[in-house]
Amino acid sequence: MSEVLKPDICVIGAGSGGLTVAAAAAAFGVSVVLIEAGKMGGDCLNYGCVPSKAMIAAAKTAQTMRHADRFGIKAVEPEVNFGRVHDHVHDVIASIAPNDSVERFTALGVKVIQARGAFTDRNTVVAGDQTIKARRFVIATGSRAFVPPIAGLDQVPYLTNETLFDQTRRPGHLIVIGGGPIGMEMAQAHRRLGSNVTVIEAIKAMGKDDPELAAIVLDKVSADGVDIREETKVVSVEPKGKSGVRVTVEKDGAQSHVDGTHILVATGRAANVDGLGLDEAGIDHDRKGVKVDRALRTSNRRVYAIGDVAGGLQFTHVAGYHAGLVVQSILFRVPGKERRDLVPWATYTDPELAHVGMTEDEARKARGDITILRWPYAENDRAQTERKTDGLVKMVTDRKGRILGASIVGANAGEMINLFSLAISRKMKASDLRGFIAPYPTMTEIAKRAGTSFSAPMTRKPAVRRLIGFLRRFG
Repeated sequence: MSEVLKPDICVIGAGSGGLTVAAAAAAFGVSVVLIEAGKMGGDCLNYGCVPSKAMIAAAKTAQTMRHADRFGIKAVEPEVNFGRVHDHVHDVIASIAPNDSVERFTALGVKVIQARGAFTDRNTVVAGDQTIKARRFVIATGSRAFVPPIAGLDQVPYLTNETLFDQTRRPGHLIVIGGGPIGMEMAQAHRRLGSNVTVIEAIKAMGKDDPELAAIVLDKVSADGVDIREETKVVSVEPKGKSGVRVTVEKDGAQSHVDGTHILVATGRAANVDGLGLDEAGIDHDRKGVKVDRALRTSNRRVYAIGDVAGGLQFTHVAGYHAGLVVQSILFRVPGKERRDLVPWATYTDPELAHVGMTEDEARKARGDITILRWPYAENDRAQTERKTDGLVKMVTDRKGRILGASIVGANAGEMINLFSLAISRKMKASDLRGFIAPYPTMTEIAKRAGTSFSAPMTRKPAVRRLIGFLRRFG
């Protein structure tokens, strides 16, 4: 006979969002059941953020060796052992995994069920041989790689982010279908680790980012040797020889071929809604995910949905943000409201690209009268010392100087964007950036200089900038 559990909260999915809800609720003494059919830690730990950044770190180290002569050190072509790169990636996963493990959450007081869960009615979920009738449910099942219907793709072995990091031999020629963040990060990393790489993008590579800043990244990735083909459609895929693949592409009406050894499909994400019994639970959903209101509540008032499955911005930190809002709503009866305009994101290419708030185009359409403030990395002393002078900070303000958005391309952009996330959340003005003191020399000074330039248009002139720099160092 099926065991019936009656916890306060039942969470379906043990990725970033689900784990955060479970841990927070358990910390307040609330009874929690956590259901996970796959690996604890979800996509981020096992197939996404963690392994990809570990591989990027290896690739960046190899690239540093190639250009060490800039620092007076003999440059060398690194000998890349791809099998050991694989081991490095999985060692990093293993070092983090205990934080997300069944054992840890059981010790926190969470009941963990390792089985697939599905609603059988509006108030009931069944997982394995157990029935859960919770006061509230949270769907946190995440997303998976979207595989487009390309002719012949099912006839060749292809990689997604779920299988890419299992490779122990370096791809000879990796063909990446999709020029978004995942595609460009992995294209550059594999090129730096010794693979030939071609990226095929149907529209514009990094098309969701500010085009001015994205162009800087794409130029650098191209300079690394990645062949980026934009506005190019994939027509079909077929085997070539014993272990190769041929991709037929079309641009401007003309077809051609790209031959390689491996294909990585990086064409976006699909929400994991199948098999959850959402119709039985009266939960509205479509191919983009579960439909939620600003408080992340579904059409079934007992049920919330968070993270990728909620059909919005698909980032690990968004799932964590959602989890906090839901815990606030369930435990403290204070409905949280999602603010997507406060969510930053970063692409971990070299240089990095990060953004928060409105882009220039969005601000012009919404506000019209705006000011664009820029400050280049090349005029920052720390960037000069590290030979990382490619990039700029770009800030968007209204006519009174209130910060509407910011984009950064350059070294440590993913760290530096935090300052602007705080500024936008607190409705700060560009002039407010004069009020904090950045230790010298740091790259964060670039953000301060950009903010200062709003109040002092004269500082935008190169000669005045040089004078300011001199006075700052020697005055």
